[in-house]
Amino acid sequence: MDATQDSLSSTTPRRRRPVRRTLLLVVGSLLLLVVLAVGGLGTWIAVSFANARVDTVGEVDFDRVLAVPRLAESRVEPDGTRVFSLRMQEGESDLGGERPTPTWGFAGAYLGPTLRATRGEKVRVEVTNGLSEPSTVHWHGMHLPPEMDGGPHQMVEPGTTWSPHWVIDQPATTLWYHPHPHGATASHVRRGLAGMFLLDDPADSAGGRVGAALPHRYGVDDVPLVVQDVRLDDDGRIDDQESLFSSVGALGDRVLVNGTPGPYDEVTAQRTRYRLLNASTARTYTFAFSDRREFALVGTDGGLVERPVSLDQIVLTPGERAEIVVTMEPGDRTVLRSEPLPDRFGGGSRFTGDDDRLDVLELRAADRLDPSPPLPRRLAPPPDVDPSDAVRTRTFQVSSNAINGRRMDMGRIDAQVEDGSTEIWDVSSGDGGLHNFHVHDVQFRVVSVGGRTPPVDERGWKDTVPVRPGDPVRLAVRFDLPPGASGAPGGAPYMFHCHLLRHEDSGAMGQFVVVPPGQGSDTATAPQTPTTAHTH
Repeated sequence: MDATQDSLSSTTPRRRRPVRRTLLLVVGSLLLLVVLAVGGLGTWIAVSFANARVDTVGEVDFDRVLAVPRLAESRVEPDGTRVFSLRMQEGESDLGGERPTPTWGFAGAYLGPTLRATRGEKVRVEVTNGLSEPSTVHWHGMHLPPEMDGGPHQMVEPGTTWSPHWVIDQPATTLWYHPHPHGATASHVRRGLAGMFLLDDPADSAGGRVGAALPHRYGVDDVPLVVQDVRLDDDGRIDDQESLFSSVGALGDRVLVNGTPGPYDEVTAQRTRYRLLNASTARTYTFAFSDRREFALVGTDGGLVERPVSLDQIVLTPGERAEIVVTMEPGDRTVLRSEPLPDRFGGGSRFTGDDDRLDVLELRAADRLDPSPPLPRRLAPPPDVDPSDAVRTRTFQVSSNAINGRRMDMGRIDAQVEDGSTEIWDVSSGDGGLHNFHVHDVQFRVVSVGGRTPPVDERGWKDTVPVRPGDPVRLAVRFDLPPGASGAPGGAPYMFHCHLLRHEDSGAMGQFVVVPPGQGSDTATAPQTPTTAHTH
């Protein structure tokens, strides 16, 4: 017994040691895998962060003359209606890649012609869809009946023609047109469906006389700049892939101006008026010149500002426009760039392009320049919407896929307002990210940003405005039924939405209707709990 017990006591520990070693090896291996995984994830994040910043300053050759979109041809019918024709079609374009890029355009392979009309004119645009999928054409910034607005309710099927018609009933300004199909707007715009729509005041009006005193020779000293960013695959196709860490949508690593990669403009006048349009789907630009020269801001989204404002940079989020006048000396050269987002916008994020530096366009002044008159001291009356006239205040919290916690519903009306009424719309970021806010049909007044007087570049008429984290924007909006609009209950609605197009497509959009006086407006609705929280 003793021998047996001794034998058992001596052999039992030797049988357990391999089990313990195995357990230790398994646990150790698992811990090592966790460490490696965490370390690898950290390394991947660090590499992604380092590679996220795009800096093309000094890397662009500027070896192509800036293309200027042609002015669209039109005909005038016996009743005075000016008629334009636009055809959405597929094509191929040289966007600077190794191979031609499949693109979409209006009446061409990429982008569209510039439409131009005068206040008081009746216009009709015959829009034909030559694509293989349905789309729309929205007249961004235009005051017109909702059935003519070109939002997601006015789809144009392949092979069909849509002919919206309205009366131009707003001051001279720089507007634009682009698709607005719900859930596919970003894709359609990114492929190239965009163009400018310029409005003029009658020549014999006060606005017309001011317009004649500003640089106004289209394509010479009055030049449109449709600015977009793209990323191309090796096969030349536009890369729609979004960064895993980006909350705004797909960002490009090269900039096109009027569809031209590496463009330069041959400046022939002492002063040139550039109509800047941010036609990108996600990127915000901080426009400034390489030599930090100042320029004069003369117009915002909805028309001329009260007087020229001297600036050395201007921030435009997607959909915003600015008219600037640049003064050059003979032989001058300077580069229009996009600089990192200013601190006043809340810091921003590398993964949303806010740290990027991008060369956009080189200006090359001729050795002899046509003389230009000085800019008028006064340009236009300031926005005349009085906040004290407001009959109601509404609150809107914008997130990446909802407004006031509700995703877009084509069958739901989110607000009903009375014709002729003024409302206060308070707009804020609901998820800590930078957004912007666009309202169809109206031009509004920015009353305050974060409770403070708005910056000088946001004091003119606006239809799209940045919404910075922690800085609610207060808007004074007057709603007037445009000529030809009945405002009948059950009619087509207008949209309000974030113009970061991935957000719009994901549900950050709502609908409102304008009804005749006496039919009543709804009660303001409070924000609901957001559908999801998405922060930068």
